[in-house]
Amino acid sequence: MPSHVLVPVDGSPQSLQALRFVSSEWGDVHVTLLHVINPVKRGYRASVLPSGSEDWYQEAKAEAEEVLEEARDELDIDGAVTTKTDVGRPAATIVEAARDADIDHVVIGSHGRRGVSRLVLGSVAEHVARRSPVPVTIVR
Repeated sequence: MPSHVLVPVDGSPQSLQALRFVSSEWGDVHVTLLHVINPVKRGYRASVLPSGSEDWYQEAKAEAEEVLEEARDELDIDGAVTTKTDVGRPAATIVEAARDADIDHVVIGSHGRRGVSRLVLGSVAEHVARRSPVPVTIVR
């Protein structure tokens, strides 16, 4: 049984399913909830935010806090819960978080895309599963 689980959350039904999975499987585990602010969604490069983007960042940060609060409310465990917000490309940022913290398992929701939509949009869950230094559970 893991002792410290990383659960990336984005407010989607899939990330809420991942939280429900953790609650049902490991009631006393330490959970870190991670929300990744993705600048690429707004047309910025992941590594550089241009000047004048402070307003966008503040909005994104406020949204992240709401998503993390909702996730915390959804999680029903006896263990500790910490939250973290990072900026970057979601898949790479999640893998980096799993490497940098004392994480021993990642639980991530998947949209379950197949075919062309998966090729075009990519799969964050697949990227994380292939590159994570710790075991990954993908929940649909």
